Amino acid sequence: MKIGIIVAMESEKNMIASILEHKHEREEHKQTFIEGTLGAHQVVLLQSGIGKVSAAVGATELINQYKPDYIINSGVAGSLNKEVGVMDIVVAERTVYHDVDCFSDNELGQIQGFPTYFTADQRLLQSARQIASAHKIHFGLTCTGDQFISRYDDLKKIIDNFPQGLAVDMESNAIAQVCYMYDTPFVSLRIVSDTPGINDHEQSYLNFWEEAPKTSFNAVRQLLENIK
Repeated sequence: MKIGIIVAMESEKNMIASILEHKHEREEHKQTFIEGTLGAHQVVLLQSGIGKVSAAVGATELINQYKPDYIINSGVAGSLNKEVGVMDIVVAERTVYHDVDCFSDNELGQIQGFPTYFTADQRLLQSARQIASAHKIHFGLTCTGDQFISRYDDLKKIIDNFPQGLAVDMESNAIAQVCYMYDTPFVSLRIVSDTPGINDHEQSYLNFWEEAPKTSFNAVRQLLENIK
C-alpha cells in the first residue's frame, strides 16, 4: 500500500523522516519529497511549506505523481479547547476553513460549490481509534486558515464561529479539499504545540520544539502500522 504523508515545516519533516527506511529525497517546485518505506508500506513524505496554497499544491502534486492509496496530514496545531493541552493529539473527524466567507447562501467556512465541512476517511479514523489508548487523542473538528493565531481576539472569533473546534492549523482543510476533489482518502493528525491567547504563547510554541521528544510522532508510525 502506498501512503502519502504531508507536513508543512522542516522540523516536522525531519521527525517523520527519522522513522522511514530506504529513503530517497528530491526537490521539486520548492517542495521536498522523500520516498521510503515503513514496514510493509511505501511512503511518500512531502514537506509542502506553510499555508493553504502550498498545502493544496503539494497535495495535488502528490496525488498526480504518486497516486497514494491514502493521505495523512501530520504536524502541529494550536488548541481551541481547554480540554486539549500541549502534546495532546487531535485527529480531525472533520475540517473547515475558519477564514472563508462567500456570503450569499453559503455557510461560514464554505467555499461555494463544496461542502462546508470535509469528512475524514472512516477507515483511517478507525485506525486512529485503535491507537487512542497509547496517546491522549481527541477526535473532532480542526479549523484551518492562513493565520498563526496568537491574539486572544482572533482565537475567540474562531471559537465563537466554530464552538466545536478542537484545533487550529494552516493546512489541514486545504489538503482535505484537494483529497475530496480527487477521491483520495484523507485524515489529519496534529500534535498540539501551543494554546493561542495565553500569556507567553509564542514562547510556549518555541519551547515545544525544544522539549518535544521524537517519540511524540510515534502516533504516526502506529497509525501507519494499523492501516490495512
